[in-house]
Amino acid sequence: MKAIVLEKPGQLSLIDVDAPAAPGSDEVLVRVKRVGICGTDLHAFGGNQNFFTYPRIMGHELAVEVVAIGPTDISHDYAVGDTCCVIPYLHCGECIACRRGKTNCCTNMQVLGVHVDGGMREQFIVPVDKLIKADGIPVEHLALVEMLCIGAHAVNRARLQSRETVLVIGAGPIGLATAAFAKAAQADVIMMEINDKRLAFCKEALGIEKTIQPGDDTVPELQKLANGDLPTTVFDCTGNANSMQAAFDYVAHGGSLVLVGHIKGDITFSDPHFHSHEMTLIASRNATRADFEWVINTLRAGQINLTHWITHTATPEEVVEVFPSWRDPATGVVKAMLTFD
Repeated sequence: MKAIVLEKPGQLSLIDVDAPAAPGSDEVLVRVKRVGICGTDLHAFGGNQNFFTYPRIMGHELAVEVVAIGPTDISHDYAVGDTCCVIPYLHCGECIACRRGKTNCCTNMQVLGVHVDGGMREQFIVPVDKLIKADGIPVEHLALVEMLCIGAHAVNRARLQSRETVLVIGAGPIGLATAAFAKAAQADVIMMEINDKRLAFCKEALGIEKTIQPGDDTVPELQKLANGDLPTTVFDCTGNANSMQAAFDYVAHGGSLVLVGHIKGDITFSDPHFHSHEMTLIASRNATRADFEWVINTLRAGQINLTHWITHTATPEEVVEVFPSWRDPATGVVKAMLTFD
């Protein structure tokens, strides 16, 4: 059975592995159809991803088909042959976060493709409660659900109000997902990005007319776009320390800063500035089952058009060669995808 393993930073290999055994109690055997390539995967390839261990079969943005279902008392609505997405966050169910319903930040979190082997292989076993049936959604779009959930969860955390002015920093896939769900929440979205092509994509694919590139005059330029004020909610989706620190300067008095991207090191900020603004600082990590259900319902309702998001694809035989190029924004990559059929 084919699998793609990241042996160490910069070394991706196509290997043969044993096919999985029949699913046990509370397990499901799935056939992988599509794998979205996430910033996590790209950062892991570069050796700068938090929580990642090597060697690792990557892949946590997954569209799968149910092959076999093991014995279970857990209620579910899918059958053999159904198309599903996978919730890749394996939580313990017992820690303080899980007991409070915040399974997305479990103290013992194991994420498929990060802490444990993921879905860049033809078949694998997943827990029965980590699938969501999604018949009727194209498999290409289904493999984007987890990515969209990161943005949806961040927007949920921010509790946006209709017509609120929002700044999203970083027009990578997570930034695009955040912007899409901020728009769905009826916010007035401004997108900040250094790459011209990605700003153009925001206008063409998401209909975001207010865009800005960071520079020496960022604050006054933002004020022009926000009717003289600054955004009341800022999402930083870059995973870049300099950007995350600069984002504190873009938040209106009484506003919120949501850090969606994360880094290995520390960030610093001015306490007088932070306190004078009575700023709310929010971390957003992973997503919950409710986020997945919201995203799937949003896609079924046609509220987000994903037609132009997938710009690059590869088969298992091709991915080892082309994967490094997907780290380069100059290639025009928005979202890359691995296809298994």
